[in-house]
Amino acid sequence: MNLFSHRPGPLLALMLAVCLTISLRAQESAPQVFSLDAAVEYAMANGTAIKNARVDILDAEQNVKERLSTGLPQINGSLDFTHYLKVPVLPLPEAFAMGDPNAPTSIAFQLKNSFTAGLSAQSMLFDGSFFVGLRAARASGDYFNLQLENTQRTLRSQVVKAYFPVLLLKTNVGILDRNISNLEKLKNETEAQYEAGFVEQLDVDRLVLSLNNLRSQRDQVARQGENALRALKFTLNYPLEDGLQVEDDLDKLETEIEAAALTADIPYLRRPELRLLDKTIELQKLNEELTRAAYLPTVYANVAAQYQYQGDNFSDGFWAPTVLVGLQANIPIYDFGGRSARKERAILATQKVVNQRNDVERSIQLEVLNARTTFVGASDRLAVVKSNLELAERIYETTQVKYREGVGSSIEIVQAEQALYESQANYLNALYETLVAKEDLYLALGRPQ
Repeated sequence: MNLFSHRPGPLLALMLAVCLTISLRAQESAPQVFSLDAAVEYAMANGTAIKNARVDILDAEQNVKERLSTGLPQINGSLDFTHYLKVPVLPLPEAFAMGDPNAPTSIAFQLKNSFTAGLSAQSMLFDGSFFVGLRAARASGDYFNLQLENTQRTLRSQVVKAYFPVLLLKTNVGILDRNISNLEKLKNETEAQYEAGFVEQLDVDRLVLSLNNLRSQRDQVARQGENALRALKFTLNYPLEDGLQVEDDLDKLETEIEAAALTADIPYLRRPELRLLDKTIELQKLNEELTRAAYLPTVYANVAAQYQYQGDNFSDGFWAPTVLVGLQANIPIYDFGGRSARKERAILATQKVVNQRNDVERSIQLEVLNARTTFVGASDRLAVVKSNLELAERIYETTQVKYREGVGSSIEIVQAEQALYESQANYLNALYETLVAKEDLYLALGRPQ
C-alpha cells in the first residue's frame, strides 16, 4: 500500500490548519526589535514630516516644469457653433427705397447657422520675468532639499531623545530585578537565622520593608517604561498597538567624543538652518530682479487660423478661411510709483532675512558653547558617580559578608542598600544626561552622531 496516495483525514487536516494559524499569529504578534540606528532608519522612512518634505521636493520639480512651459509656444484650438432662432437685422435708411413702397426696410448680415473652427499659437519672444522666475523655481528646489536635510536632522534628534528614556527605564528595571533577587535571598537567609534564634524579628521586618519598597519602585519604573515606549512609537510613526522592543545596552553606548568637537572652530555652514537662510537670501535677490524686470517690455508672437461656415441650412452655405500673424508688445511707461514701491519692498524683505541670518549665526554660537559646557559637566559627573557606584557596591558586599558572619547589623545592611540604590540611580541619570548632552552637542555642530 502507498501511504502517500491517501489524503489526510478531516481531523488531521483541521489540526494542521489550527497549527498553521497559531504559527502565523505568533509571527504576526512577535514585536519588532530596534537598535538606535534601526529606529532612526524606520523614522526616516515613515515619518510624516519626512514624507511631506519629499512631497515639497517633487512639487518644486513640477514648479520648474510649469515655469518652463510659460516660455514655450502655447497652442490652443477652438470650436464655435451658433444657431440664430431669429436672425438680427439692421434698419435701412429711407434713401435705399428710392420711392419704392415695396422696398425692404431692414437687412440681415448674418445667416441662421454659423460654425467656426480655429487654431492659434502664441510664443514669447521676450519677457524678462520669465528667466528670473525660472531661476527662482530651480533655486526653490535646492531650498526644499535643504529643508529635507533639516527635517531629517531634527527627526533624528527626536528619535534619539525618545529612544534613550526607553533604554534607561529598561536598564533600571533590570537593575531593580537584580536588587530584588539579592534582597529576597538575604531576607530568606535572615528568616532562617531568626528561626534559629540568631537575629531578631526587627531584622526580618527591616528587610521585608525594603523589599516591598523595591517592588513598588520596580512596578512604577515599569509603567514609566510603557509610557516612554509609546512616546517612542509615536515619534517613529510606528503603530501604537504593535509590539516594539529596544535592543541596545545603555552601558555600552559610547559617551566619549573626539577632542575637535570641543575645541575646533564652529562649523556654521554645517547647520542646514543657516544654509536655508542663505538660499532664502538668494531667492529674495531673485525677487528683486523680478521687480526690476517689470520695467522691461514684453514681446509675444501670435499665429491664428480659422475656418468659418455660414448658411441658413447645412447644404447651401459657404466657407470662409482666415489666417493671421501678429506681434504684441507691452511697454511699461508710468504707473505712478507702483513698480518702484514693489522693488523697494523686495529690497527691504531681503534685508530682513539678512538680519535674521545674523541672529541665527549668533544663536548657533551660543548653542555650541553651551552644549560643549554641558557635555563636559555631564561627562565629569558621570566619572564621579561611576566611581561612587563601584564604591557603594563594595560597601554593600562587605556589609553583607559582615552580616552573615554575625559581626554586622541589619541597620548597616539597610543603610548600605539605600546607598547602593541611590548610587545606581545617580549613575543611570548621569549616563542618560551624558548621552543626551553628546547628542545635543553633535546637533549643535550640525552633524549626525
